[in-house]
Amino acid sequence: MSGLSLEEFLYQISVWALPLVLAVGCHEAAHGWAAWKLGDDTARRLGRVTLNPARHIDPFGTLLLPGLLLATGAPFLIGYAKPVPVDFSRLRPIRLGMALVAAAGPAANLALCVLSLVTLQAVGWTPDMPGRDWLIETARKSVILNAILAVFNLLPVPPLDGGRILTALLPGRIGSLLLPFERTGIFLVVFVLFVLPWLLSAAGTGFDPVDWLIWRPVGWIIDGLMAVV
Repeated sequence: MSGLSLEEFLYQISVWALPLVLAVGCHEAAHGWAAWKLGDDTARRLGRVTLNPARHIDPFGTLLLPGLLLATGAPFLIGYAKPVPVDFSRLRPIRLGMALVAAAGPAANLALCVLSLVTLQAVGWTPDMPGRDWLIETARKSVILNAILAVFNLLPVPPLDGGRILTALLPGRIGSLLLPFERTGIFLVVFVLFVLPWLLSAAGTGFDPVDWLIWRPVGWIIDGLMAVV
């Protein structure tokens, strides 16, 4: 394991595991719940409108990928769950329904971010006791992780939630231009955020879209929530 001792790796796993499973599980359950309330019960019939993480875990995206990032000392942590199936044709109204279903996932992450901040403040007022430091660190990870997932998923490129919101809200003909990105958009996002900066860095050119597309909005969100929580 590059960058981390076994003890450090196990500790990092312990403080990241609960926030990650809750974040991706609640994100997907929120999509399913919103779709159910707007007319499509597909996710509900498949048992996906639940906070039970076992129904949402993707072996690679929820477990292996984050574990590999931690083991290699990556400067970021991200993961994903099994997408919740939604039959958009059953939503009423369809276009607004698509936007609301897409927005429900990031909204759930923001709600968890608030809850984690409240937990962090509450634990900070408690006397020192076994597990207190671990709980504080876990709550901190939850704040950061949920803010990152909300911002990342709101990037305006399908199949991310922000792209689907944009597709639903734009006039039909213009919105349809984004549909081809449902299959290729995620590769475009990965290329722009990670591969292109690495290539340009090797060529001696600085380019850090992660800073201004992810980290700065994450900082704004956390600072804003801390001001009101």
